[in-house]
Amino acid sequence: MAEEKVVSRKQEVKSKSDDKKSTIKKKANVKTKPEVVKEVVETIPEVITEAVVAKAGKRSAKALHEAEEKQAKEERQAKPAETSDDGEKADKPKKVQKPGRSRLERRGKKFREVAKLVEKDKEYAVKEAVGVAIKTSPTKFDATVELHINLGVDPKQADQNIRGMVVLPAGTGKSLTVAVMAEADDAAAAKKAGADIVGIDAVTALLDKESLTFDVLVATPSQMPKLGKYARLLGPRGLMPNPKSGTVTTDVTKAVTEAKAGKVEYRVDSTGIVHLGVGKVSFGEAKLEQNIDAVMASIRSVKPASLKGVYLKSAYITTTMGPSIRLILSA
Repeated sequence: MAEEKVVSRKQEVKSKSDDKKSTIKKKANVKTKPEVVKEVVETIPEVITEAVVAKAGKRSAKALHEAEEKQAKEERQAKPAETSDDGEKADKPKKVQKPGRSRLERRGKKFREVAKLVEKDKEYAVKEAVGVAIKTSPTKFDATVELHINLGVDPKQADQNIRGMVVLPAGTGKSLTVAVMAEADDAAAAKKAGADIVGIDAVTALLDKESLTFDVLVATPSQMPKLGKYARLLGPRGLMPNPKSGTVTTDVTKAVTEAKAGKVEYRVDSTGIVHLGVGKVSFGEAKLEQNIDAVMASIRSVKPASLKGVYLKSAYITTTMGPSIRLILSA
């Protein structure tokens, strides 16, 4: 009995002690060691983050907010824009496209006025076209009348690379300076025919100075080797003498006479078109018609035998800065 009483007394004392400790804890709001450790561990990341944010200016609260806004904006831009039923973007208003101006409307006032005299899509006979061209020249100076002929050839083919010479009956309207590189007898004949610069020494002196004061250079075959070192100077300017153009010849008198009379060279360009000046507006209708007929006859005469299809596709005449007029092409 005594032992049971002692045990009971111990249990009672322990129970009271536990109740007392519990009461003290509640009053003092004291946490146990495990609870404190757990709470500290959970709050460590927040404390570290706050410390870093506060320390680093680029990672401040304001910077983080701006970074979030920037990322959200990039995501919105990356998404495809919503489209309406007709396929246009819904978030952008439709652009009102103004109708483009025609080529004639973009021209100057004088050009538009004279262009009214030319009937659109009409083909003119040479005589009538020349008269219209003279009336539609808008310039105050004596304009050049140009002839442009579109040929159905392939210039890459050697036999279709059209090239020729023609003497214009009424001349070109230009005063040409002719230089002749020849020896004694030929030089005297060239001088008599009207050449402006004559002699080997006179021509080479100009070439050494790179002073190209002449429009045509004629040379005899024996003098061509001396012009070899000037090829880079003369070639790009079209002044290098050539047998095909008649500027390399033993008959210098004929070459000078033809050059002074209005002999011109024509050649098809890379697109198959021949461009050539055939006189001045001041020539009048009759002389211009003669020159155009001479050019057309020359071009017809050099038609390639291997060509299949249409040779003369179209031809136009125009003046400097004037409207173009389409010609009737006879067979």
